[in-house]
Amino acid sequence: MIAAIKPAGSNTRGLLAYLYGPGRHDEHTDPHIVASFAMLGMPDPGRDEDATLTQLARHLDEPVQLRNSEFGKKVTDHVWHCPVRAAPEDSRLSDTEWAEIAQRIVEAAGIAPAGDDLGCRWIAVRHADDHIHILATTVREDGRRPRLHDSGVRVGDACRQIEKDYGLRQLKKGDHTAGRRPTQAEMHKSERLGWEQTSRDWLQDRIRAAIPHAGSAEELLAYLEADGIAVKPRRGPSGDLLGYALGRPGDLNSHGEQIFHPGGKIAPDLTLPKLKARLETTVPEEHPTARRDQPATPWNQATDALDTLHTGMADDTHAQAHITAVGELIEATAQKAPTHLQAELRAASRAFARAQRSQIRAENQAAHTLRTAARDIAHSAMGPDGSTLVALLAALVWATVLAARWHEAKNHAHQSEAARQTLHHLRNAADHALTPVLDSLATRQPNEQARRALVHDVRAAVPDHAERIIEDPAWPSLATALADAEAGGHTPRQLLKEAAAQRELTTARQPARVLITRIQHTSRNPAPNLRAEAARRRSTMGAQPFSQPRRPSPGSTYATPGDLRRRVRR
Repeated sequence: MIAAIKPAGSNTRGLLAYLYGPGRHDEHTDPHIVASFAMLGMPDPGRDEDATLTQLARHLDEPVQLRNSEFGKKVTDHVWHCPVRAAPEDSRLSDTEWAEIAQRIVEAAGIAPAGDDLGCRWIAVRHADDHIHILATTVREDGRRPRLHDSGVRVGDACRQIEKDYGLRQLKKGDHTAGRRPTQAEMHKSERLGWEQTSRDWLQDRIRAAIPHAGSAEELLAYLEADGIAVKPRRGPSGDLLGYALGRPGDLNSHGEQIFHPGGKIAPDLTLPKLKARLETTVPEEHPTARRDQPATPWNQATDALDTLHTGMADDTHAQAHITAVGELIEATAQKAPTHLQAELRAASRAFARAQRSQIRAENQAAHTLRTAARDIAHSAMGPDGSTLVALLAALVWATVLAARWHEAKNHAHQSEAARQTLHHLRNAADHALTPVLDSLATRQPNEQARRALVHDVRAAVPDHAERIIEDPAWPSLATALADAEAGGHTPRQLLKEAAAQRELTTARQPARVLITRIQHTSRNPAPNLRAEAARRRSTMGAQPFSQPRRPSPGSTYATPGDLRRRVRR
């Protein structure tokens, strides 16, 4: 059940005309009062032919007019309006049930506190099966104004309890991090202009798309302005940037003037101070043990950064920073991915925006590596190859799983739900990207003897998941990936252990597919010299009774050095 308190108004009769009217699309049927501050003698134009809207408005406005005459100063914005809507799947509530719900809402809001006979005047009008509108005038019978501070929070809490009491769909409790819902006026304007999104939603997408391209707030605004967005910075006398507002091209008011939206009203995490904290963090010194044998592609660097994400989730401020940076990485990946994957990845980025923000302050410098990887991808001139993209998408899937688990542990209901929605889109993209890689690997499987040896390696390295891996339809492709790695000097058993340690397999839908991406990413590095030399010596010793074999492809029926090594062991 959603109770959405609207901005205060000053025209009681005007709102009544809408509530008792046909609606914008003739959707209002049988408007009538189901509850009020005093039902006896209440004029109801929906049930009494002699009652008029003007009469009802005067009845509700009496305390307002009395206060105006006594104080000599007109009360403004005295109309409180709160639609209360049930979910589409909820059972139809009776007028009596809606009346009880309305009473609980006005009590929670402070409009008419329980046991207070001098509260504000209010009515609840029903003109549809699934919702009511509560209208109140915010002057009490004793002339005082009601205390409505944080009324939205109290009303939200009341709705959660009402859902339980009436067996309705139970929504998650808010935490003040959600963005503002589009108003009816915004939605109707978008529909009239043929826009798929309201202006604020459209601007939010453009800002999030620009963040990976910017290293400061000034750069971000310059990037947005170059993209055709109207930018209105607010500066101090020194020229320092103090705030900003953005306007969508073509979004004009009745006077033909550009409409601007402040960053904080576009989304809670897009205020100037929060953007500065994300974009202008200092660069940490490189750790002396940082790996230097990695290829210089930003895609591999991003995957490497995600591989260590779990180590940064222990501290809450670091975890929040890493989750925010993961969102930037998803957005950057969506911009550079192949066209056939962009729809799913953009949907993932849009869904993860809700998972990026919570009440926990982020220590943004902790996520500098991830954020740098996102910017490098955004500025990359070339896209990734198939296996590199698959490895990154698989790492993003696992990062999203970790984000969902962290939010669940912190009771961040909305954020964990957003992470789960993101996971759906990322998995779809990863599956599409992996298909050609699997097909390529499956066409050149190692011979039967090598496959049997690899089965033995799987059972020794990951015994708890061995049968699921071997029965996975992607097992033939995994066997080829392991044979390729072994031909490069790696030990399959060690690679399997490392891959299983980086990503637990219990929750993996198809463990062989997960292992393929991890093993291909890890084995791209040259094997340590000592290990390769030892493997070469063993292969040479095992090959002494035979002529020197030439190195075949993994799909060949010739024995590989690994095959010869296994023969010697037997």
